[in-house]
Amino acid sequence: MADFPTTARVVIIGGGVVGVSTLYHLAKKGWTDCVLLEKNELTAGSTWHAAGNCPNFAPNWAVMNMQRYSLDMYRTLADDVDYPMNYHVTGALRLGHSKERRQEFQRVTGQAQAMGLPLEMISPSEVKNYNPFVETHDLEGVLWDPLDGDIDPAQLTQALAKGARDLGARIERFCPATGVSQSDTGEWIVHTDKGDIKCEKVVNAAGYYAARVGEWFKPYGGRDVPMVVMSHQYFLTEEIPEIEAWTKENGKKTPMIRDVDSSYYLRQDKNGLNLGPYERNCKAHWVTADDPMPEDFSFQLYPDDLDRLEWYIEDAMARVPILATGGVGRNINGPIPYAPDGLPMIGPMPGVRNAYEAHSFTFGIVQGGGAGKVMAEWLIEGETELDMWSVDPRRYTDYVDHDYCQQKALETYGHEYGMHFPHKSWPAGRNKKLSPNHDRLIADGAEMDAFNGWERATWFAQQGEDTSVESTETWERDGPWKAGIAREVEAATNDVAVLDMPGFSRYKLTGDGAAEWLRGQIAGALPKAGRMNLGYFTDNRGRIITEVTIIRWGEDDFWLMTAAVAQWHDFEHLRDRLADGLELTDITTEWSTQLVSGAKSRDLLAGLTDADLTTGWLTIQEATFAGKPAKLFRINFCGELGWEVHTSMDDSAAAYTAIRDAGAKPFGMFALNAMRIEKGYRTWKGDLSSDYTLLEGGLERFVRFNKPQEFPGKTALLNEKQQGRKKGFATMTLDNPGPADAPYMSPIWSNGEVVGETTSGDWGFRVNKSVALGMVRSDANIVGGKVEIEIYGEKYAATIHEDQPLWDPDNARIRA
Repeated sequence: MADFPTTARVVIIGGGVVGVSTLYHLAKKGWTDCVLLEKNELTAGSTWHAAGNCPNFAPNWAVMNMQRYSLDMYRTLADDVDYPMNYHVTGALRLGHSKERRQEFQRVTGQAQAMGLPLEMISPSEVKNYNPFVETHDLEGVLWDPLDGDIDPAQLTQALAKGARDLGARIERFCPATGVSQSDTGEWIVHTDKGDIKCEKVVNAAGYYAARVGEWFKPYGGRDVPMVVMSHQYFLTEEIPEIEAWTKENGKKTPMIRDVDSSYYLRQDKNGLNLGPYERNCKAHWVTADDPMPEDFSFQLYPDDLDRLEWYIEDAMARVPILATGGVGRNINGPIPYAPDGLPMIGPMPGVRNAYEAHSFTFGIVQGGGAGKVMAEWLIEGETELDMWSVDPRRYTDYVDHDYCQQKALETYGHEYGMHFPHKSWPAGRNKKLSPNHDRLIADGAEMDAFNGWERATWFAQQGEDTSVESTETWERDGPWKAGIAREVEAATNDVAVLDMPGFSRYKLTGDGAAEWLRGQIAGALPKAGRMNLGYFTDNRGRIITEVTIIRWGEDDFWLMTAAVAQWHDFEHLRDRLADGLELTDITTEWSTQLVSGAKSRDLLAGLTDADLTTGWLTIQEATFAGKPAKLFRINFCGELGWEVHTSMDDSAAAYTAIRDAGAKPFGMFALNAMRIEKGYRTWKGDLSSDYTLLEGGLERFVRFNKPQEFPGKTALLNEKQQGRKKGFATMTLDNPGPADAPYMSPIWSNGEVVGETTSGDWGFRVNKSVALGMVRSDANIVGGKVEIEIYGEKYAATIHEDQPLWDPDNARIRA
């Protein structure tokens, strides 16, 4: 093995479409000293038996962008690398049976148009103009994507491989990786039967073997990879004469059909049909001791299990009757990996430096091109062009055990086309992290949802109010929760209310020089000792990485608090940049919080604590609360007079019980969101994302350009300030609102063109308006100006306001 590579910049483990695409994109960016290892032949895992469907459609903004990139790239790839491929751009019809499904289609169509994609809604009566074999009974809405289609997965992978090799990258087939270790200098050593390869960075792209590869990294800070292998079946019919005749007459294949409410796709394969259901009665494999994962499952399938598909076959035959005329030619029942939410994992490996993940793709063929681009950006630049948090592996933290993964994978697969309504809470994998106050919350009528695994109340139902799952299956604001939210907002405004909030991510930062180090990391200034403020971390382009509440106990003694779901992401961002001699400790699980809000909150708290309740806004103090040690912060995300009461997790029950028994009413996360949006308070990975710079986010007041420290992105932000920002944050209210508030990434229109997108929306109960926050192109972002916000296919006139709170703009209430 004299020519076997012994060093590389990057080693990629796994030769499916995603691993090979990563290698290709690295090579295109000039990183040719990279090696891909595949235990068998390329595509031997899930890629070889994939159906190869290529939709643009995705309700998720980041994933849709990734798929858009893939399909654009695939249309020229054969010529780019001189490798012929079977890629059929057939178009696709997505069938919806309900008003709610039509609204989902309309929302995604709006997103697509904002990206420049030609998706459009058509009427059921037009369906046969596209595909004459489709029956149109029971249809409420249909989406047409002319750029949808299918591609040969093996040819796609081989084309990417050829492109990578031609640029100088290495692929080692029949060379299984057997483990990893680290040198004293931190370099990775990837072990194989052919020899070791020393490299700077390593990528786990091992598909459904990713969990096994992940085990190798546990001694270096890794964790159990949160994924489950599901059995996915599709079957191919024999040739159908009508399909053959139509293809010859029209010179193309029939358009794809996705009946998402019945949960299957149906498309032409040669001159037959390919039916692929996502059945409710689905099955996971290799999850029990009596069904162990084999050492090698290359190019293998599970036994047929067509009984699971019976209902779906019958429904598809009613939808496309010629399906019944073609006998079953072949059934494919193969393994595909599922993360708990059904989205892939692309990005830094949690807990492990210079290790990355690109696996758990349930739609790996259509996402493969974009995933390779994203991975190359992470590896080379340490940041991505677009915000990719929704697929970041660090979105899952320590609550994700095997039971959670299995429950969620079954739920997600069985609802592959499920609609994720704003007030619906999915039941699987719940109660992983409970507040000590959980039982009392439930007794008080709390409806719950999970936030980084922590159960929190969303709203409180009174006796007789509908709490059924069915009641939540709507995009509209009206529902049983509306009366509850109104009650809670009233209490948290004019009376006093309490929200039990376990799970705030918090870290302790100490050590000589901690303050100076922190000044060099954030864009703004630090608070004085005994006070708190917000700090913003930016990347090299000045884009928002995260928002941190900085609590300063002493000169070099800090707490840093962030969003619950940001726990691992923000800790690793800080850890990776930490100066020598400083100590950063995650203390998230040691503490909990009671958020107390309302005009009467000072009076109520006075009877429970020895704290000085006359101190001003953004002050902090240690005190005794309900007989227990506590820390009180004079801050309130509702925008009212209020405090955060922080106690140890063990003492949080005493604090909450005392507050409730003194007369505070309980409130939940829905009311909190409604109130924060009236104040223009941004939320992480909604209004605050790396798609926007700090200046675009309307946060220049948190930037200190004149400080001597060269924080990341300072130069980029100075240039932007001098040249003028291209878009900016906007607070908008709908002039005549419809039944729904603006969801994330609703297009904003002006003079017939898209000029921005919403980042969040909700009903403001105190201002009695539908409020939307978003980003608007600078020339259209005029205070008092009019725009239109597209909400589930309908455009609503909206007014742009000053970038200040709609409710209590002078903050008199919060400072009272």
